Amino acid sequence: MKKLSILAALAATPAMAATGPFFSLGNTDFIVTISFLAFIGILVYFKVPGLIIRQLDKRALQIRTDLEEARALREEARTILASYDRKQKEVQEQAARIVASAREEAQAAAEQAKLDLKASIARRLAAADEQIASAEAGAVRAIREQAINVAVAAAADLLRGQMTAQAASASIDESIRQVEARFH
Repeated sequence: MKKLSILAALAATPAMAATGPFFSLGNTDFIVTISFLAFIGILVYFKVPGLIIRQLDKRALQIRTDLEEARALREEARTILASYDRKQKEVQEQAARIVASAREEAQAAAEQAKLDLKASIARRLAAADEQIASAEAGAVRAIREQAINVAVAAAADLLRGQMTAQAASASIDESIRQVEARFH
């Protein structure tokens, strides 16, 4: 059975399909070879390899542009974060100044009248609490936005780390090899 299966496998090979001399229109191998060479000739005549290379170059340029945009966005996000940090510190200092001012005014008002003092302190503290709450809400919103920007920047860094110029070149070379392999 083993010998019979080997004989059947050898009998069904394409080498046995062609008959007669090689340079004959009756030989299928010769016809396939001529067709393949004509196909390759047509591809070269219409400059298909050049078109493929141009498309790959355009794609590489687009990737470079996207990476540059991501870098710019990351730098902008860092600038915005620094700006929000400064604003948050300013608001905290202002809140501290407001509280200190409220205390001084409360002491001055205590000399004049205790009732006016209590009302004045209540108003000032409420205003300070509102400003602090507003500043905290703004800071939380800014931190959320910054977190999004940092995540985008991290993704860009990851992509940039994974796709070096050498890796991009290797990917292009591998694509060319695959195209060549399919034509052979």
